[in-house]
Amino acid sequence: MRHAAFASSFVSLAAVGLLAGCPDRSISEVLPEQGRVEAKDIPVNVNRDVDILFLIDDSQSMADKQANLAANFPKFINVLKTIQGGLPNVHIGVVTSDLGARGADGVTAGAVSGCANAGKAGNMQLFTAMPLVSGGPFLSDIQPIDPTVPRSRNYTGNLEDVFALMAKAGSTGCGFEQHLEAMKLALQPTNVVNQGFLRPDAFLAVIFIADEDDCSMEHTTLLTPDTSVLGAQQSFRCTKYGILCDSGGSSTAAMEVLGLKTKCHPNDASAYLTKVSGYVDFLKGLKSDPRKVIVAGIMGKTDPFRVEKRAPPNDPNTLFTALAHSCSYTGANGVEVADPAIRLKFFLDQFPNRSTFAQICQQDLSSGLQQIGDLLKTVIGNPCIEGKLADVDPVAPGPQYDCAVSSVTDPGTALQQETLMPPCNATATNTPCWHLVPDMLDATTGEYKQCPNSDHLMLTIEGKDALPTDTHVIANCVTEVTNN
Repeated sequence: MRHAAFASSFVSLAAVGLLAGCPDRSISEVLPEQGRVEAKDIPVNVNRDVDILFLIDDSQSMADKQANLAANFPKFINVLKTIQGGLPNVHIGVVTSDLGARGADGVTAGAVSGCANAGKAGNMQLFTAMPLVSGGPFLSDIQPIDPTVPRSRNYTGNLEDVFALMAKAGSTGCGFEQHLEAMKLALQPTNVVNQGFLRPDAFLAVIFIADEDDCSMEHTTLLTPDTSVLGAQQSFRCTKYGILCDSGGSSTAAMEVLGLKTKCHPNDASAYLTKVSGYVDFLKGLKSDPRKVIVAGIMGKTDPFRVEKRAPPNDPNTLFTALAHSCSYTGANGVEVADPAIRLKFFLDQFPNRSTFAQICQQDLSSGLQQIGDLLKTVIGNPCIEGKLADVDPVAPGPQYDCAVSSVTDPGTALQQETLMPPCNATATNTPCWHLVPDMLDATTGEYKQCPNSDHLMLTIEGKDALPTDTHVIANCVTEVTNN
């Protein structure tokens, strides 16, 4: 396959790669209608260790959504299997949002409003998968250094089937869901139940599956039965004291006013709920390089955000103030709903280039799970060209592609250096160099092994063993303009 030579005239591009701190890139000047660029950030030495924590809402309304997650989990795993070398070395754990009547200060209020003591306390759960798993409350699936040795697994059966049993976490958990605090308790180094899950040098992915927003409490006074101050002992307390909206809800009192509200965000001055930023700092602090942290959510969309009067299912004659659902769909047992996840979405947004969001109101969660898998694949290092490359010289025979490729050492530091890498010559003797090669088909499945999209091309580096171990390869390739 031939590639277009770089033109002598270059246009400047903003740094669009995932690698933080990289300088601006340059790429050959092309026709304006071919002006899209696909950026790649590929470490020369791929870290294949990934610890994946699923934080699953186990409140009363989640049974259908958990079944949806379990049924579509194979789509997530199928994406991970297309990572270089196949399925990464994974630890997979499940924690629920049920912390009972426990506050972030560690004090519990006994049994309050269906929330018992400390709930599941951030401890990983196997649920009905327990008989199939040994050596810890999480799944471990590791490929030894010798590729001819079978993978080391702490479970029996298929990964997808075992996880499906773990994903069905039940729907009896506390209705005041403390997603973020449960995550923190699960990953605390002092949590002896979950020890061994976190590996120091592994990527860490936290995935939230929820139909209500986070209600992590500073203390349990939020659950007090006294309704004279806090209002009905319902989860709207989480909204009233945990969220502010610049339009229509700029104070706690204004949050109770019925109607549409916009520009909503966490209330960092709340007297009852924790600060979301504290969980951001905690999670990033678990790694020496915060870019090793990936977060994702399949949750209720953040708008419309509206306060209404609603009757509980068991008492149609009593109206109470409630947060209106932001989406709905028809599930196996009827209409399923979800509420705006303002605090959780804000949390995700604090991890630029390392987060993704999909809404939970859909009969098939496969696209959301594939989206999360694609993010992990990209962060670990995805050599596949996902878009359709532009032929920058249609008159010349064969496709003429245009890519600018560099090697970057000491990335993100004051010592960072970038060196332009040439395309490989006909015999690839000018190493280190790059070229685009077609992906291979799997003889068993008939599917492409790593690059199922577009033209099934991957960026390959020849002579990469001569590069420093921390080198990242940064590439910008011109792709065709689409109608999307």
